[in-house]
Amino acid sequence: MIIKLYTTLGCHLCEQMEQLVAQAAFEQSLDIHLQHVEISGDDQLEERYGIRIPVIQKPTGEELAWPVTLPQLIAFLT
Repeated sequence: MIIKLYTTLGCHLCEQMEQLVAQAAFEQSLDIHLQHVEISGDDQLEERYGIRIPVIQKPTGEELAWPVTLPQLIAFLT
């Protein structure tokens, strides 16, 4: 499954979200591929996600924003 990660350069919370997704995928044996979406330089993305990142999005369009726990993330991904 391709999961979008809305992020920007220097976002330490985004790095934490990426690690949490990797942990959830490992623990649940999920085939997850992160697609990093840089929001800086895109006015629409900056307006939508600027203060919410990191945000992950499933192919269905459903989103989950930080802060998130591992159990919440697993429930979101499964």
